[in-house]
Amino acid sequence: MDANGHDKQQEEEAAGHNHRRPRRGHHFVLAHGLCHGAWCWYKAATALRRAGHAVTAPDMAGCGAHPARLADVRGFEEYSRPLLDAVAALPEGERAVLVAHSHGGCGVALAAERFPDKVAAAVFVTASLPAVGRSMAAATTDEYLRFIAEEPDFFLDTKQLQQENPEIPGNPIIFGQNFMAQRLYQLCSPEDLTLGMSLVQPANRFNEDSLMRDEKVLTETGYGSTRRVFVVIEDDFGIPVEFQRRMVAQSPGVEVEEIAGADHMVMLSRPQELVELLVRIANKCSE
Repeated sequence: MDANGHDKQQEEEAAGHNHRRPRRGHHFVLAHGLCHGAWCWYKAATALRRAGHAVTAPDMAGCGAHPARLADVRGFEEYSRPLLDAVAALPEGERAVLVAHSHGGCGVALAAERFPDKVAAAVFVTASLPAVGRSMAAATTDEYLRFIAEEPDFFLDTKQLQQENPEIPGNPIIFGQNFMAQRLYQLCSPEDLTLGMSLVQPANRFNEDSLMRDEKVLTETGYGSTRRVFVVIEDDFGIPVEFQRRMVAQSPGVEVEEIAGADHMVMLSRPQELVELLVRIANKCSE
């Protein structure tokens, strides 16, 4: 209270000058994984927006509410186009935090390669982590399938479907309900498991796609120049923690964070912890 009877703190708060006022919000671009869609980010996206941050969560082509049919999406470039377009559309001078989950890591790596100046950080949340100088398929899906081959029934009731489009090598898959309940959502609420079972869709890995097989796609000056953070999830039964750490070991310079008590669907089982970590990572980019 000053000599004139005015409450200076209240005046500063009303004017927006309070020292406790949160800093300008960040922009997060969220990339979902295989068989999923932007819907899986509903808790994290809501929390980030409530905290004053901008969020873009695209459906990859043929996924979620995207209008394309699965058989119309002929390659990984087309599949990733909604994510690539979202990053390309960032205003001049704006840098976003790209957040990948699971198979979404390959799309985020490609976006970071194409638009390194628009990326404040690329965060891989128990996600495919490609390595510079190796093809995205070789460093992620190939090695993952070899890793889990030691357990023949790993995928449980997940199904491989008939390929309708002969231009797309390989077959689409759809996660089975037992696989989801036991490997991906085991720490989620029953409601979130029910939601996931209702909304998952068949998807192509595009493992044999020429873009996924090109060893020169990811470079040191593009993807390799961006700040990369890997979030290890110890209780992920879908991408076992041993394999998560193996991917990190192939990419020197990648920062490592951890979230405890989460399953593969960390954005559903531990959304607040994930959001707090993402904001800390983004804040560090602004320092």
